[in-house]
Amino acid sequence: MKSRRARLGALLGGILAAIVVFLAGISLGGHPSDLPSLLRGGLFESRSLVLVNQALNILTTRYYRQLDRSSLVEQGLSGMVASLDDPYSRYLDPRSYRGRSEQSTQRLGGIGISTTPEPRGLRVVTVFEHSPAAGAGLRPGDLIIKVGAISLTDRADDFGSDLIRGPAGSRVELTFLRDDTPHVISLERANVVVPAATWQMVAYQHLRIGHLTLTGFTDGAGDELRSEVRAALDAHAQALILDLRENGGGLISEAINVASTFIAHGEIMSAEERGRPRRVYTARGDAIAAHIPMVVLVDHGTASSAEIVTAALQDHGRAEVVGTKTYGKGVFQGTERLINGGALDITIGQFFTPDGRNLGGGGARQGAGITPNIYAPGNPDTLTDEALAVAERTAAAQVP
Repeated sequence: MKSRRARLGALLGGILAAIVVFLAGISLGGHPSDLPSLLRGGLFESRSLVLVNQALNILTTRYYRQLDRSSLVEQGLSGMVASLDDPYSRYLDPRSYRGRSEQSTQRLGGIGISTTPEPRGLRVVTVFEHSPAAGAGLRPGDLIIKVGAISLTDRADDFGSDLIRGPAGSRVELTFLRDDTPHVISLERANVVVPAATWQMVAYQHLRIGHLTLTGFTDGAGDELRSEVRAALDAHAQALILDLRENGGGLISEAINVASTFIAHGEIMSAEERGRPRRVYTARGDAIAAHIPMVVLVDHGTASSAEIVTAALQDHGRAEVVGTKTYGKGVFQGTERLINGGALDITIGQFFTPDGRNLGGGGARQGAGITPNIYAPGNPDTLTDEALAVAERTAAAQVP
């Protein structure tokens, strides 16, 4: 036993001595390339950390005005991710990451709207029923330009949303434009539970068509949609319309769940990640609406997981796709938490449709997306939903 310990001690001592000799040789004029790869990698990593700390120390002690070290670190993380030139990858500071976690469960302290950013502010996309926004008369298409006295012009995408959210019971004042006329309203925030899926029955020439709307692929969205599909079938719907317009996607697992509601067997998508073999995702085998006539309604805002579902239904010949070309995203992201409570949300792979199509433009670039079987653009300047009318007519034509 003593002999084994002695040999082990000698071995460790030799390794440490070798490291000292190598480092001494470098300090006396040697080159890091002379080091073994293991030591060379560790040395470079240490040098990088020393360099970053040196820069931070200089900035926080010598810059002419006082700087916050943690803020510099967070801006540095944002800069690193921005250097990837990838529109889908970003650094989430702790506050942003907490906000996204709240959104993923669809439980928001806010006013009950979904929005899309524009240079002048936030365009209202959806106003949820029985929400403070609905009670105040806010409508889809309204453009929110101020929160309180703060203008939203040329702000970051989540700036206005962060201002609108707040503790339930507190008030927020909004200035919005409707037909270029400004309006000011004051609302009381509430704990809003936003439904991911809803449905309503529409009639087309005495046929009953279930119009299903899915707003996102958040946790549990697939199960919500299944419940809505069952309700539509129980109400004797003769055809279904799955409305994925302005659906920016979300969790891939929920995309598989949603597609499996309508596809009984076969591939839904495949994915490739760096250094890993391609993984194939198949239908779960518990479809509840595998044969009823169906249409998917899409537009340019249909992206990511919404495109996965649309492409699977199109490639399997399960549904007619009506609308305009989708966004064209062929990659997916993964989130890695950081020790500061933030996270890196970065592109980690590409996905492919059952027919082998990648919908992006190569890498993290926007591509051609999905071409609908029937082109039907919407017109935001009219009260009639022309694209939905085409979807209804298309679904009705499939009913035996």
